Amino acid sequence: MTIPRLLVVDDDAEMRSMMTQFLRQQGFIALPAASETEIRGHLDAGRIDLILLDVMLGDENGVDICSRLRREQDVPIILVSALSADHQRMAGYEVGADDYIAKPFNPQLLLARVRAVLLRAQRTPSLAYRRRVSIFHFGGWIYDGKRDEVVSPEGFQVALSQRETALLKVLLANPHIPLTREEIAAALDVTGDGNQPEATGRAIDVLVGRLRSKIEKQPKDPQLLRTERGTGYVFAVDVTVKDD
Repeated sequence: MTIPRLLVVDDDAEMRSMMTQFLRQQGFIALPAASETEIRGHLDAGRIDLILLDVMLGDENGVDICSRLRREQDVPIILVSALSADHQRMAGYEVGADDYIAKPFNPQLLLARVRAVLLRAQRTPSLAYRRRVSIFHFGGWIYDGKRDEVVSPEGFQVALSQRETALLKVLLANPHIPLTREEIAAALDVTGDGNQPEATGRAIDVLVGRLRSKIEKQPKDPQLLRTERGTGYVFAVDVTVKDD
């Protein structure tokens, strides 16, 4: 499983260091930042799975930064602030923050909120932070997102339908994460009717079967797109990404 990469944004060096060290002790990759410029530098440099963003950043305002980031990014953002009035919290939620934590806080509460937001993000199939990434490698295969081309380990181009490509994108965004048929259907809008779970399930099963027939060496014994008993399906292979 990929270790979550968190960005801790605070202009208070002591607070930034304390939060970064605490999160590292909990098994996360925690990176420090003190300004919007540094935030964008980290986002351009690689994957960020969650941003802990202080509201008061010297001359900068975390709510305004959150608003600007949300126009370009789907990365989860938790605002952290000593300002805890209802209208201040609402201002954060209105610009797209995923959560709002008031200072001072119990570190275990921070940990619980971080895990909860990460879990919600994982359970929502989307390309999220990989929007700007164009090349995906998985199990010897290559998917070129800009050209919508899939190339086999042997170097042959494999034609996928629009729906098969959409399913592959969902899987590439969620490697090793079991997804229910309902979650996949929500991402693909296969039936257009969430009130028909049986029809949705059958549609997903058929679509999975079609994709398996094109990317699995033995579709009846799949190694890439496996059935997760009691849940749905899991893309059981590492995915590496490369910018265009």
